[in-house]
Amino acid sequence: MTSFKFGLVHAPLTPFSSAGIDFDLYGNVIDFHLGNGAEGLAMPMHTGESVSLTAEERKSLLEFAITHARGRAPVIAHASESGTDIAASLAAHAKQSGAAAIIATVPYYWTPPQAMLLEHFAAIGVAGGLPLFLYNAPGEMGGVKIATELVLTLLGRLPNFVGLIDASHDWQFMIEVVSCARRIKPEFQLVSATEYLISAGAIGATGVLSSLSNVAPRLVRELYDLCSKERYQDAQSRQSDLAVLYRLIQQTGVSGLKAASRLMGRDCGTARPPLPILTEADSRALAAKLAAIPGISAEPVEWR
Repeated sequence: MTSFKFGLVHAPLTPFSSAGIDFDLYGNVIDFHLGNGAEGLAMPMHTGESVSLTAEERKSLLEFAITHARGRAPVIAHASESGTDIAASLAAHAKQSGAAAIIATVPYYWTPPQAMLLEHFAAIGVAGGLPLFLYNAPGEMGGVKIATELVLTLLGRLPNFVGLIDASHDWQFMIEVVSCARRIKPEFQLVSATEYLISAGAIGATGVLSSLSNVAPRLVRELYDLCSKERYQDAQSRQSDLAVLYRLIQQTGVSGLKAASRLMGRDCGTARPPLPILTEADSRALAAKLAAIPGISAEPVEWR
């Protein structure tokens, strides 16, 4: 299976209780995203605290999401790990569970050269056998980048390698990789890993992996729809609101994203250690800044 269009994919939060993962609440999370513009779900991404979950928890989350979604939208599995065999086993499990595609980034903690990254991604792709998207996020991964040459070499080696999800904001790299890759595979997909969709759309991105949809799914959907139609001038007000939200969440990370979701009436619990819990003062400051974003007032409140 090598045919899959990414589109607007949400990266949900993982809800926790004192007993562990709150699967009852996770059902609400999935229904919320599917009811508010998601064309697909990717889980558990870093937004969903994948690095704080055991391998068995990650598998359980994926299986639950696929069952609960009931075919309403494709579920994409995140198979990144520090070791190639571990990541490959997650990819194989994703296929067995009925996932639609796989996302993989560079190995955690290591700084391997491009030749080693090539072997790492090839093993994941072969084990999963599903459409594979590489995730380029050097800011999250200790500066380790996915180079254009690696993308082109992997295209010649792995038929199910279908796209790149980019969080680098390196527009020159994104233009280069999409231009070169589409000469080899015209259907190659460039996906933005952030909601800066005017810039990404103008250089050929056709999808987005959205974390801000946990807070403002309507703004994300409106921006995505306008950019898909290349109505970039009409999209500017939504882009401006989401840029403010993006900068706000960048300062506080997943802890802030969970706090913002809670302020919208959608409590997913606190982040797992070592991520911090926001203080009362920080939460009040976040609430004030969130309320000051013009488009936030039109967003859904609670799980609806």
